[in-house]
Amino acid sequence: MYVINITYTAPLDRIDDALEAHRAFLAKHFEAGVFVAAGPKLPRDGGIILAVRIERDRLDAILATDPFVVQKLAHYDVTEFKTTRLAPGLNLPIPD
Repeated sequence: MYVINITYTAPLDRIDDALEAHRAFLAKHFEAGVFVAAGPKLPRDGGIILAVRIERDRLDAILATDPFVVQKLAHYDVTEFKTTRLAPGLNLPIPD
């Protein structure tokens, strides 16, 4: 599983201009089952995405197509971790 920490590097007006395209990017990867959670940070200086069921090189290739990255509006830090425990009822993959 991956935590993708997005930090905006451009003013919010430029982020807002790209937001519709970014949301379409997110929707595509939610539908593919790669992204399982996403949303803005508070205060609004970036966002968080949780990704599962993917190799790191493939994830990096996907993230490179995000309009925020293509337009150089944000920086991404990716942290991989091994999920060993989930809250009851939370249905995410736990690797062997």
